[in-house]
Amino acid sequence: MTINQISIFIENKSGTLVKVLKLLKEEGIQLIASTIADTAEYGICRIICSEPQKAYDTLREHGVAASLCEVFALELDDVPGRAADAIELFASKGISIAYLYSFLLNGKGCLVFRTDNNSLARQVIQENELKFIPEKDLSKLL
Repeated sequence: MTINQISIFIENKSGTLVKVLKLLKEEGIQLIASTIADTAEYGICRIICSEPQKAYDTLREHGVAASLCEVFALELDDVPGRAADAIELFASKGISIAYLYSFLLNGKGCLVFRTDNNSLARQVIQENELKFIPEKDLSKLL
């Protein structure tokens, strides 16, 4: 019910993001989604990709500070308000969303997020029959 996401810690200076992207390119790893949150001195680049374990191992082998974690990925209809409807279900159970990003692909919305309570989030997904995207299906999105 969850997928793997890589969080990469990079300095806010020219060339650091390029290094990360080139390493993934050289390994033939396809980015599916990414986002960057920054502070004055560093950024956190979060990536969903075709081969998360391979990407993580490659980055670590090259001295890039990275972590692998589980996040949820829901498939939503491309209709205004669907993300709000989904998040409201989690909020009604007291589940906090640590961060979220979304994108549209092939006429469907994809909502990627991390919670403070994965087991309760799984329960909400099952009880409300929300469509989640399994990791094995990520490459089909491309």
